[in-house]
Amino acid sequence: MSAAERVSAPELRLAVCAADIVELAAFRGRADELVSIAGAQGRILPPMGRIVSGADHLTLCLRPQRWLLLAAPASPGATAAHWQAACAGVGAAIDLSGAMQALYFTGSDTRELLVRSCRLDLSADAFPPGSAAATIMVQVSVVLAALPSGVLLLTPASTARHLRDWLASTSRSFGTMPLSEARVADLTVAELTVAERTGDPR
Repeated sequence: MSAAERVSAPELRLAVCAADIVELAAFRGRADELVSIAGAQGRILPPMGRIVSGADHLTLCLRPQRWLLLAAPASPGATAAHWQAACAGVGAAIDLSGAMQALYFTGSDTRELLVRSCRLDLSADAFPPGSAAATIMVQVSVVLAALPSGVLLLTPASTARHLRDWLASTSRSFGTMPLSEARVADLTVAELTVAERTGDPR
């Protein structure tokens, strides 16, 4: 008896998310000041390995005293210029909007598919919503961030098409909707508890 066909209805959705992406890097000994400046701008700078959100933005940390900020697209360079002015003397703001692409992958089988080419343990216990990590997938550098309803992937723009093609091809057996578009506001982590948002284990 042959196995039942898995595809009955599309279960996975892959979307390209247009976003301004800015990296904040604190100067030596100035991280606390940068955290305060960001707080005054309505941004929480999370601890290592965490992602947090506001109503229309996401912020994640993968390296000590460095953060990636995602926001809805503004006029070219405007978001980076804003942060360069805000953190002058305390840190640097680098515009990565043209260097990286954001993808949003949702559906009940998202983690099952991603783990096929990822050495990270993506189980819900090991990588709960609010987690962020850098890894290699199909020979491509990728940042993964777990959101309550899916996974955010950040990858260099030069290799983004390769990653998209692999995701589309591998997910066919799961049932995949056509490539779509998403907004940063669609990715916000409003469902996270305060402990998850801040990385506080209490």
